[in-house]
Amino acid sequence: MQTGVVNGERVLIVNADDFGRTDGVNRGVIEAHEHGIVTSATMMVRWPAAAAAAAYAHRGNALSVGLHVDLAEWEYADSGWRPRYQVVDADDEDAVAAEVEGQLRTFRGLMGREPTHLDSHQHAHRSEPFRSVLERIGRRLGVVVRDVTADVRYCGEFYGQDGRGYKVPDAITVDALIGIIERLPSGVTELGCHPGTAGDRHSVYAEERSREVEALCNPQVRTALEEHGISLRSFRNLTP
Repeated sequence: MQTGVVNGERVLIVNADDFGRTDGVNRGVIEAHEHGIVTSATMMVRWPAAAAAAAYAHRGNALSVGLHVDLAEWEYADSGWRPRYQVVDADDEDAVAAEVEGQLRTFRGLMGREPTHLDSHQHAHRSEPFRSVLERIGRRLGVVVRDVTADVRYCGEFYGQDGRGYKVPDAITVDALIGIIERLPSGVTELGCHPGTAGDRHSVYAEERSREVEALCNPQVRTALEEHGISLRSFRNLTP
C-alpha cells in the first residue's frame, strides 16, 4: 500500500475502537474526535448503538470509519481467560469468513460504503485463521488491516489495563500520551484508543474510557504534536 509519506515524516492516526457499542462509547468517541485528537474509529456493527454511530458519521464530519470485527469478548478470571460471549468458533475458517463477510454487509448497509480500514475486537485477528481471512478481505478492499499492513505500525501503549486485565491507570494519562508522541518513529503509526462515557458498565474496559477522553482532549497533547512536527491524519486521508 502507498501511504504518501515522505522519508523521515512522522504521521499519526488516532483510532477509537468500539464505536457503536453503546451510546456512552459513541459520546466518548465523538467528544474525542470533535475536541481531541481522534481522527478515525472502527465500528462494532452487532451492537445496539451502531445505527447512531453511522448516523453521526453521515453528518459530513471528518471522522474516518472502519469495521471493528467482533467474534468474541474475553475476560481474565480465576487465573485464566474465559469468553464472555463467542459469536463463532474461532478455529473454523469457513465460519469465521462467513461471519466477517456478514458484518461487512451490515457495515455497508449502515454506512452506504466500504470501511476505510479493518481491525478486530481484542485483536482476535492476530491468530489464525482469522488473520488470513481479514488479510484477504483487506487486500480485496484495498484498505489497511491493523497489525497486517506493513506500512502502518500499530501502537497499543495507550491502554489502561495489562495483559491479565489488571488496571494500569498511569498508561492513560496526559503525560503517558505525550510520551508516546515524543517517541513516535518515522512513518505512519496507528495509535489505538477506547474513549467513552457512562453507559458501558458491563464491558471489561469501562472505568478507563472516560479517563482516555480527558487525555485525548487535553490541549497539551495537540501542542506536543505540533512541537514535534507530527502530522495528524485519518485512514481516509492517509494518502494525499
